[in-house]
Amino acid sequence: MRFSPPILRSVLAAALAAATVVGLAAPASAAAGRYVALGDSYSSGTGAGSYGDSGGCKRSANSYPRLWANANAPSSFAFVACSGAVTSDVLNNQVSAVTSDTALVTISIGGNDAGFADVMTDCNLGSDSACVSRNQEAQNFARTTLPGRLNNVYTQIRDRAPSARVVVLGYPHIYELDGSCWAGLSETKRAAINQSSDVLSSVVSGRATAFGFTYIDARNTFRGHEICASGARWINSVTWPVDESYHPNAAGQRGGYYNALESVA
Repeated sequence: MRFSPPILRSVLAAALAAATVVGLAAPASAAAGRYVALGDSYSSGTGAGSYGDSGGCKRSANSYPRLWANANAPSSFAFVACSGAVTSDVLNNQVSAVTSDTALVTISIGGNDAGFADVMTDCNLGSDSACVSRNQEAQNFARTTLPGRLNNVYTQIRDRAPSARVVVLGYPHIYELDGSCWAGLSETKRAAINQSSDVLSSVVSGRATAFGFTYIDARNTFRGHEICASGARWINSVTWPVDESYHPNAAGQRGGYYNALESVA
């Protein structure tokens, strides 16, 4: 059967309309709402390179917030995470970027409050017993003082954007124990550092859950890619500049954080 030109045009128009209704003519990914990335160096992407003009905040083009924004085209993107940030920095310098129309907030915070940067320095320079003791001090702070500081940050986020999806990203284990490293810190030191990651994860996940936020456990997403792992390593060992030591590299930002964020946001 042959259609006359007017009928053929009508048939084609109907077909295109139907395709649009079922989504066949829609783009692969629709633009998201406003996205605000808060937090410390693990969120800014310190250690992953390509920092542009972000100065000491070291906001990387390879960071998980930038990767997510590139892939999902949010209506606006505020990337305010900064290397070295503690909870008070988020409250004083970052959280104002969260507005009532914000759809997604991501954050990693708490490690610097508990002094884990100093932990890594002390463990590199001191004895096994000094390293263990310093980790125990940090763990005690995380258990007793950090919860209140996290509450202050999380309350501000929720008050400013009641409808936003909030994703809290944790910290990975730094080492794979009994791994393939033949030099560096002792196994005793490595175990103490990993235990601090466990305590920090327990505290942060507990507070995030209490606020109804989504928690990404980086100990799981980085598993098999820590320092001393036999596979591809997603965390820098001691490097230069020194502040990039013990931070995720570009592969870690993508494999350990971005992929996990894409699965929940």
